[in-house]
Amino acid sequence: MASAYLRHELDCSICKDIYTDPVTLRCGHNFCRGCIDGVRDTEGGYGEYSCPECRATFQKWPPLQKNITLCNVVENFLSTQPHQEEITGICCTYCVDSPVPAVRSCLHCEASLCDKHLRVHSKGPEHVFTDPSTSLETRKCSVHKKILEYYCTEDAACICVSCSLAGEHQGHQVEMLDNASEKKKKKLRNVLQKLITKRKKTEERVRSLEEQRRKAQEKASRETERVTARFIDIRRWVDDLEKRVLSDISRWEEQVSLSLSDVIQNLEIKKDELSRKMRDIEEMCNMTDPLTVLQEPDIGDLCDPEEDGGDDTGGHDGGDRGAELISHTLSAMIRDINVTFYGEGPADILLDLNTAGNNLLISDDQKTATWTEITENRPETAERFLYYQVMSGTFTSGRHYWDVEIRGSVLWIVGMCYPSVARRGRQSHIGDNNKSWSLYGGLWCNNQYLVRHDSKVIPLPHQMSSDRVRICLDYEAGQLSFYELCDPIRHLHTFTAAFSEPLHAALCVCKGSISISGGAAVRNAI
Repeated sequence: MASAYLRHELDCSICKDIYTDPVTLRCGHNFCRGCIDGVRDTEGGYGEYSCPECRATFQKWPPLQKNITLCNVVENFLSTQPHQEEITGICCTYCVDSPVPAVRSCLHCEASLCDKHLRVHSKGPEHVFTDPSTSLETRKCSVHKKILEYYCTEDAACICVSCSLAGEHQGHQVEMLDNASEKKKKKLRNVLQKLITKRKKTEERVRSLEEQRRKAQEKASRETERVTARFIDIRRWVDDLEKRVLSDISRWEEQVSLSLSDVIQNLEIKKDELSRKMRDIEEMCNMTDPLTVLQEPDIGDLCDPEEDGGDDTGGHDGGDRGAELISHTLSAMIRDINVTFYGEGPADILLDLNTAGNNLLISDDQKTATWTEITENRPETAERFLYYQVMSGTFTSGRHYWDVEIRGSVLWIVGMCYPSVARRGRQSHIGDNNKSWSLYGGLWCNNQYLVRHDSKVIPLPHQMSSDRVRICLDYEAGQLSFYELCDPIRHLHTFTAAFSEPLHAALCVCKGSISISGGAAVRNAI
């Protein structure tokens, strides 16, 4: 009580808190220096000052005297109560003068105790102690007001002894709270372990996805650089193409202009000659003497019969032919750009061993077919070709291209076919039916290219200058094109058809080998 009374006496009447640097007015009342200075500043405009405690007035603000004695009392008091302002937890129920931290709580008494009161508190069995708590009433049965000591496993509820003996849990399987708590903790630990394992897997998954994202970003960066470089090449190619075509147009214009200038000059000479003859005839027509008219040469002599029936243009239709030639050249160059700058992709062309004829050896990587005189002893199936042909996997949509390289073959065939193409007989050859399209070449063709579909052969006006050929498929557009990979790349032929089945790449080789040196799904083209 004395401590509480002293604490009250040390409170400033202005801030209601313990004195800070206390000073005394002439009337004897004490205040914090900061608090009374604030009062002075507030009243300074009214001409007089007053004590906040007793209302004594002063015409002039009196000098403030520091209260040394009060300063010492405050200092000593604070030194004996260092923890008073720091207590924020549960306090002892019986320490009413000043708050003292509680160390235990009694469930029977519903009170919290400090060390001193715990030592004198009853230790009877009915007094159950727990960690300090502010909700002690929740630790007792709401019906019997007794401490919850048991756990009903059937109802999953905490109960008191009366609930177990005579209450609604009578006859139920019960356990001590500690035992039930340990069992639940054991289950929770198992769950915790599972959650830890699951979180670890989740973290590994996150790391894996982050690694995938990093790789995707790196790949995107590489692709960006590649595409940027590719389009720089495309722009350079287009600029060169523009210069070449404009140069051709200028050269064609100059040739046509020179040729037509010569014709015009000749026609001007003939026009003057005709004007002269016209004047001679007009003079004869104006003569009145018949004898003179009849003695002049005949009109037929005046005209050159060789000049009749022509305009001396020399058949100059070179303008239209030149324009057509330039248009054709431009179209061919743009088509070459389309082929040259096809985007790279993940598609792959693999030869299907199950379709290979017994005179073909298929490499382990399924990229090369080699003709052999020794017949392979493969099982005869409906899929297998009788002759030295083989097919690849299936194309059902999209734009694709692949390259083939021919080595030492006297006859080779590349192209595409439907899966329903015949595998026996003459019509099983690629191009000898309406289910396949092909390009021929080799010594047996005099090193000349031929294309074939539905047994119709079209010789191409191109001699072979390279051993590499590119095949381009645009399934939706119904186009199958062949190019010779020379410098510059040369378009050979394009088949147009409404494809009604999936397509297989197909090839045939005699006395040599054919390798598929590349394959890609086309992403972009000019």
